[in-house]
Amino acid sequence: MPPKILSLNPPHRARGDTAPPPPADPVDAYLRNLAAAIDAVSRDAVWAAVDLLVEAGRTRRRIYLVGNGGSAATASHMANDLCKQATVPGHPMLRAVALTDNVPLITAWGNDTDYAECFAMQLANHVEPGDVVVAISTSGNSPNILRAAEVARQAGARVIALTGPAGGGLRGRADVCIHVPSDDIGQQEDVHLVLNHVITTAIRARLAPA
Repeated sequence: MPPKILSLNPPHRARGDTAPPPPADPVDAYLRNLAAAIDAVSRDAVWAAVDLLVEAGRTRRRIYLVGNGGSAATASHMANDLCKQATVPGHPMLRAVALTDNVPLITAWGNDTDYAECFAMQLANHVEPGDVVVAISTSGNSPNILRAAEVARQAGARVIALTGPAGGGLRGRADVCIHVPSDDIGQQEDVHLVLNHVITTAIRARLAPA
């Protein structure tokens, strides 16, 4: 059987036919929508979060961060930046811990009790009045994030939420809720990481104004 020859020429179009419109550039569309989501973030909410974190540093309280999946990675990244990038000579270093980083303890609580308790039980062992919990959830409805916020509030800690456009159940459990007005989960996660850098920069500005 002779080999099949594939033509590289475009199909013949009858006179009067019009070519289909080119597809929208997904790169341009994504970046434009991401820029719009960043621009729509509430500056007041960001500064409110900054003030809570600065106060936690001033009073030597601890900052705990929680999240799932990509939000867990953001929690780890943010803990790193709060401890290092937000450091200003002459001021106490922030004491930030990502509860997402202790995989053995997360899986122990998840296996022996329920995954919804994997952060709540860590907080129950450590959180104290005046501490701050940064809860990151695009949906705002992850059961383990909601439980973490509940335990934090019961202990007298403050809660900062980074969420998507609605905030879900987390919105009502937070002292400060920073919404990302985008329906694209990837862009929500992008903006949360941007907010990490924005907040770190703002903390430095608060502590060492020009």
